[in-house]
Amino acid sequence: MHRKRPDLPATATATTPAPRRSVIKAAAGAALLTGAASAPAWATPVRKRPRAGRVLVFSKTAGFRHDSIPDGIATVRQLGSEAGFTVDATEDAAAFTPGNLARYAAVVFLSTTGDVLDTTRQTAFEGYIAAGGGYAGVHAAADTEYDWPFYGGLCGAWFQSHPAIQQATVKVEDHAHPATAHLGNTWVRTDEWYNYRTNPRGTATVHVLAALDESSYSGGTMNGDHPISWYQQYKGGRAFYTGLGHTKESYAEPAFRQHLLGGITYAMGTTAAGHAR
Repeated sequence: MHRKRPDLPATATATTPAPRRSVIKAAAGAALLTGAASAPAWATPVRKRPRAGRVLVFSKTAGFRHDSIPDGIATVRQLGSEAGFTVDATEDAAAFTPGNLARYAAVVFLSTTGDVLDTTRQTAFEGYIAAGGGYAGVHAAADTEYDWPFYGGLCGAWFQSHPAIQQATVKVEDHAHPATAHLGNTWVRTDEWYNYRTNPRGTATVHVLAALDESSYSGGTMNGDHPISWYQQYKGGRAFYTGLGHTKESYAEPAFRQHLLGGITYAMGTTAAGHAR
């Protein structure tokens, strides 16, 4: 059973099968074609200099630690192998230097929690984003760095609370973005559904991709407008966040894996391997 925060309720999980390589590549290709046809906002170039197809997964925790982190790292590695980008993983904040970060097209904050970067590392990351770097936040990335305003803006919203793990209906609002191009109008799945301190929809640069139907589960506190996945161009770079991905089982779920892949490739400035946008 999932270990809970001391002040939050117990949870439960559900399982789904792992995807095939062809499914993931097809989804990435479909997203590329969709974007090329309509030139949506997410395809607008923001990168100031090209970077190699390399991603850094950062999973340091200073608070609650999700037992799904190893599954998440393994999944991003597999997605990278199948989609054509290289993945490094670390929990060492010393990786956040200007020179090292410049090696990466995007940095994935994978269920990080608490205060994980000191002021020097924060400054390096801010410079990386300003130079056109990419950020992809997964689940507890929103439960991170509450005293760093830049990070709060980059992520889009901070965590407030969550009910027990349960099934809910996700309403897909954007079918053009590579993170949601493979989804229907609704997506029924099981996860730990975060409530956020603020609604990111009220932020000028945030574009909501999907929101929760609060009538489909118990414990939503956002008054019926509950974004759960979004993206933005932020202070020179690209940012994607998804509140999904608490459970180990999420990382074996084909639709979630495609969602994650699309978010990462958006943050990288690509919609499929080798196709810069």
